[in-house]
Amino acid sequence: MKKGLTFLLAGAMSIGLLAGCGQGGQPQSTAESAPESAGAASASQAQAGNKAIDTLRIAFVPSREPDEIITATEPLKQMLTDELAKLGYDVGKVDITVGTSYEAVGEALSAGTADVGLIPGGTYVLYDDGCDVLLTATRDGLSIDSDSAKDWNDNAPTQPTTDQVTSYRALMIAGPSEKGKALAAKVNAGEQLTWEDVSGANWSVMNSSSPAGYIYPSLWLQENFSKNITDLPHAVQSDSYGSAFARLASGQVDVLCTYADGRRDYEDEWTGEYAMTNSIWDDTAVIGVTPAIYNDTISVSKTSPIMDDSFKAALSEAFINIGNTEQGKQVIAIYSHNGYMPAESSDYDSERAAQEMIRSLNSAG
Repeated sequence: MKKGLTFLLAGAMSIGLLAGCGQGGQPQSTAESAPESAGAASASQAQAGNKAIDTLRIAFVPSREPDEIITATEPLKQMLTDELAKLGYDVGKVDITVGTSYEAVGEALSAGTADVGLIPGGTYVLYDDGCDVLLTATRDGLSIDSDSAKDWNDNAPTQPTTDQVTSYRALMIAGPSEKGKALAAKVNAGEQLTWEDVSGANWSVMNSSSPAGYIYPSLWLQENFSKNITDLPHAVQSDSYGSAFARLASGQVDVLCTYADGRRDYEDEWTGEYAMTNSIWDDTAVIGVTPAIYNDTISVSKTSPIMDDSFKAALSEAFINIGNTEQGKQVIAIYSHNGYMPAESSDYDSERAAQEMIRSLNSAG
């Protein structure tokens, strides 16, 4: 973990599920040297025989309910096994776990107890001394992409488009509580919110490395009120967006911080599990919009015993191939991903700047 960011991680949860992951086996090569790319892997190793990897350990962050993620990603195990076999690697077992927190996955990648992590840009930047970014997720664009909260409310509900985008917005969503309705009414009347307005509300935020649930909302507070999340007197951390939306529905919180298509993902739960009478679009409203956030990453551990340049290239190609199939898209949709494209560390420089600003604000405070 990087020095100077310890304030972000106060109260972070333990490694939990990931701590129990065993070490994967070292790759055993029947070829004399590793090829430099996935394409070379499939071509040159076809004659010499595939490399064997005992276990490939993949960790997901808990942005959805863990059981839901585990169930939805079960087919990914065979998909990866099949794709990697074509690219020169025979994987004995694909182990998928969900971390107890975003930090837990970052720590697991840094420690080498997870080989691959599907993590947000904020988590990658926080732990980039222990992991490398391979891919950036693409996702369906939304019918609304405005800096104005009122525009999101006037044109609701948001709908997906066929455009593939590599960034998304974070939204501050007010719920059906009395305070939530008051905030929404002020925004929809074209009035500016005051610090007294927002600080008097009960907020749900995510852990401190979540871009949409913490980092960018904190920047929004700074830009609009010269405050950040740590200045909110009534903020609670939720362990998943599902629990955050459940709190919003019940009135336990007045406002939550989430990604732009979060309401689409929890639309059914709103009138089902959360037992609300009205639709989520009628009961909620946007009160704040952040600048664009670069999409989630597929990152790999720098200390994993199975990671070398050849396997990283094959792994990248495998995920891209999976994202180009309809069956694969159904699996990765759990994270609102629609496909993947190669990524560079520099793609996340804006995220580094965001975290640096938060660190500076905390030091100044």
